[in-house]
Amino acid sequence: MSLAVRSCTFADVEFRNLKRSHVESWVKKMSQDGLAPGTVKTRYNNVRSVLRGAKNDRLLATDPADGVTLPRARKAEHAMAIPSPEDVGKIMAAAEVWFQPFVAMCAFAGLRLGEAAAVQLGDIDFLRRTLNVRRQIQRAGKGRVSVTLPKYGSERVVHIPDGLVQLLAAHVQQIGVHGQQQWLFLGDQGMPPHQNTTGYWWRKTVKAAGLEAVRLHDLRHYYASGLIAAGCDVVTVQRALGHSKATTTLNTYAHLWPTAEDRTRTAAGAMMDHALSNSADSLRTQHA
Repeated sequence: MSLAVRSCTFADVEFRNLKRSHVESWVKKMSQDGLAPGTVKTRYNNVRSVLRGAKNDRLLATDPADGVTLPRARKAEHAMAIPSPEDVGKIMAAAEVWFQPFVAMCAFAGLRLGEAAAVQLGDIDFLRRTLNVRRQIQRAGKGRVSVTLPKYGSERVVHIPDGLVQLLAAHVQQIGVHGQQQWLFLGDQGMPPHQNTTGYWWRKTVKAAGLEAVRLHDLRHYYASGLIAAGCDVVTVQRALGHSKATTTLNTYAHLWPTAEDRTRTAAGAMMDHALSNSADSLRTQHA
């Protein structure tokens, strides 16, 4: 919300003088500045919630943001980049030892950047092999951070693989934890790292791996695609990712689930393989 307000080009215009053209100019500038359509939409919605509140309080006669055209987002299947297992392996190998668990929690537990930065020792249950996502780290300006609930209130328990449990255990033993809260990762002023700091670590890592086009958030897509490929249903993927609604999961990843045509083709292929295998066995028996 703060980022949206700070970027707003009509923030100093009195309510009574607000026009739709103010909002349209702001949206156009965000697009010209290279912001993604999704980011533009989020900032627009944040500011518009203020304008709607002003209208409800009768400080505005109309909503000047009503009807403003937003840039079209690319379809998920075209906009999404999913790294290959080989790429993820190269990134893990290129990461410094203390940064590997951070990368692994994003790739093999689906954590968002801010959620991984906010992990404390008490969030990890090494015996039950679970990771509690209870908070996230957000940048608060001037190098400061704020600790808040996860995005959209997506607190959850993630069931993590043995390899990640061992990696986290080794990190705690060899690197240690920080402060009274026992943070796994440390940024400035004894606090967990914010997105600028983790972004620097990430860029350094992918450059060393020769994969500079891979974004940190792509690891979350990698995790989701792996769950879907393994046959997990929509609700299972939704809960693992911390989406508030199953429709959010479907809107983002529907193109990764097998279609009816895919299932038909697979079923027919299995029938064909079984029939031809039996036929071959019968022929071998006759010749014997």
